[in-house]
Amino acid sequence: MSAVNATPENLSEILSGEDIAPTSKAPAAAIPARRTPYFETESGKRFIEGTLNLFKNAIPPLLGMLLFVAMWALVSNSGKTIPGPAETWDAAVVLFSDPFYDNGPNDQGIGWNILNSLYRVGIGFSLAAAVGIPLGFMIGRFDFLNRMLSPVISILRPVSPLAWLPIGLLILQKAEPASIWVIFISSIWPMVLNTAAGVQRIPQDYMNVARVLNLSEFKVFTKILFPAVLPYVLTGVRLAIGVAWLVIVAAEMLTGGVGIGFWVWDEWNNLNVAHIIIAIFDVGIVGLLLEQALMLIAKRFSYE
Repeated sequence: MSAVNATPENLSEILSGEDIAPTSKAPAAAIPARRTPYFETESGKRFIEGTLNLFKNAIPPLLGMLLFVAMWALVSNSGKTIPGPAETWDAAVVLFSDPFYDNGPNDQGIGWNILNSLYRVGIGFSLAAAVGIPLGFMIGRFDFLNRMLSPVISILRPVSPLAWLPIGLLILQKAEPASIWVIFISSIWPMVLNTAAGVQRIPQDYMNVARVLNLSEFKVFTKILFPAVLPYVLTGVRLAIGVAWLVIVAAEMLTGGVGIGFWVWDEWNNLNVAHIIIAIFDVGIVGLLLEQALMLIAKRFSYE
C-alpha cells in the first residue's frame, strides 16, 4: 500500500486497503547513454583489419626493396664501376622528362624504343597464339597427331631462341621480320604444350558421352573442349608472353633498329651504364605489367 497521509477524506479508503495514487511524482533522473567507441563499431573493426592486412602485405616487399637498394649502394660505393641508386635516379629523371623525342632513326627517346619492342612482341606473340593454340587442341585431341609431332616438338623446343635468328635473316632478308620470327618460334611452345595437356586431361567420360550423342567435332570443341581447356590455354599464354618479352631484348641487340634491346646496346657503346640500369628496370616493369594483365584476364575467365 502506498504511504500517504491520512485525512478525513481518505480515511475510509485507507481502512478498506485500497492504494491511493500520489498526487505528484518526482521525475526519474535520465541515465546518459554510453557512446560506443569507434574502434568497437563494425566500421572501426573493418578499418583495423584492413590496416593490419595492408601492413602485412606491404612490409615484406618494402623491406625486400630496401635491402636490394642498400646492397646496390654498397656495391657501387665499393667499386665505383656501377652507378649508385641516387645517380641512377637523377639520370632517370632526366631521361623520362622527354621520353618521346625523335632526332632521327638512331636517336629516339626511351618511350619510342619500348613501344617499338612491344609492337614486335605483339605481332610475334599473336601469330604464335593463332598457330599454337589450335595446334595444341589438335595434338591433344588426336593421338596419332600427338605421336607424330611429339619427337619434332621435343627436338625444337629446347633450341635457344637466338639460334633461330640467322634462319629468319636468311629467309626474310630484313631485321624487323626476323625479330618477329624469333618471337614467334620461341613463344609458340608454351601455348602448344599447355593446350595439349589440358585437352588430354579432360575425363574420358565426357568424350564417351559426346560419342554416344553423335556430336559433331565443332560441338565437341565448343561445348566440351574449350570450356575445360581454357585455364590451361591462359596459363600457356601467360608463360609465352614472358618468354616473348625476354627474347625481344636479345634479338634487338643483334638486329639493331629502334627498340629497347638496341637502345641498351647503343648505351653500352656510349659507356652510359646508368641508362643501361634504367633499361633493365624498364624491361622488368613492363614484363611484370604484361604478366599481371594476363593473370587478371585468366582470373576473370576462371570465375565465369
